Amino acid sequence: MNFSRRYFFQTVAGVGGLTALRAQVARPGTPPLTFAQEPAARSTVAIVKGDVRRKMVSDALSAIDHQIRPAIQRKKYVIVKVNNVSTTNQLAATHADTIWGILDYLQPRYKMPVSIVESSAGDTMEGFRNFGYAKLAADSAARNVSLVDLNAEGKYQVIPLIDYDLHVQPVRLAARLLDPDAYIICAGVLKTHNTVVATLSVKNMVLGAPLHQAPKETPHWNDKRKYHTGIRQTHYNMLLTAQKMRPYWGVALLDGYEGMEGNGPASGTPVASRIAIASTDYIAADRVGVECMGINPAWPGYLNYCGQLGLGNYDISKIDVIGEKIASVQKKYRMHADIDRELQWMGEMKDLPIKLG
Repeated sequence: MNFSRRYFFQTVAGVGGLTALRAQVARPGTPPLTFAQEPAARSTVAIVKGDVRRKMVSDALSAIDHQIRPAIQRKKYVIVKVNNVSTTNQLAATHADTIWGILDYLQPRYKMPVSIVESSAGDTMEGFRNFGYAKLAADSAARNVSLVDLNAEGKYQVIPLIDYDLHVQPVRLAARLLDPDAYIICAGVLKTHNTVVATLSVKNMVLGAPLHQAPKETPHWNDKRKYHTGIRQTHYNMLLTAQKMRPYWGVALLDGYEGMEGNGPASGTPVASRIAIASTDYIAADRVGVECMGINPAWPGYLNYCGQLGLGNYDISKIDVIGEKIASVQKKYRMHADIDRELQWMGEMKDLPIKLG
């Protein structure tokens, strides 16, 4: 596929509604430039607090079943997108009890197949075995549940990103996560992050979609690395990917039974938050998650970008929180040791091109 600059900017404009920028000319009295957005309806986010992870997860989804039901009834199967950034550290990964809680919610209500999917940076099936997913899928109580390594499946769609030099580069996204027949449940975890401050539902989906070579395949390649090209570029590339994936998102489930602080997303330490968060608006779910972690909501650039382009509500005043109040469950998570460097995306860009024209 030919990724010309013209094609790239047409793609971005079409997906994000940025064509409005071309028609506006600065002149005295011109109102501030804004992005064309869909009308922002209010979003609902459920917070459940408890001592049993599996029950908390099921209860959080049940609390918003009236919002899930109309969409899931039109689908043919369910995808549970887990987070296995590490295939050996359970604290960094979706817990099997989280999946059981999702099944407890689904199975009495919706009789459809369930696929547990991931494209881990390592060996996906190793993570499935280490974290008990394989045993779960084999359990007779987990009816019609399958495990899918998206890297081994090898089906993808291509979108354009930018590299460190702001040149266009293609990236392969798992086709299954762009399947209109699938109802996608994001099973994320509350964690700090070493590049983008915090990782919740949007980060789980966006960086879980790029593929790398299947096990034992040569030559080696890894499209996940194309996101780590610069502190600013990473946030923007995540926005581009979220724009592509957002129409296929179903419900975000954030497991905060035991979150991760410090040097996340793989090497941090536990925080006993003992909460579960659920919303059909992934951006709103992450805003509430960030608040529950005591993180300044201005810090995660990619979430602010998603909110600015209308991919969901990042404005807390447009989010209805049901269940527990944020203030009653909030815990101040310790940030990654590199947080000062991470926040440099917010400042002026020092390496500017020579002035032209």
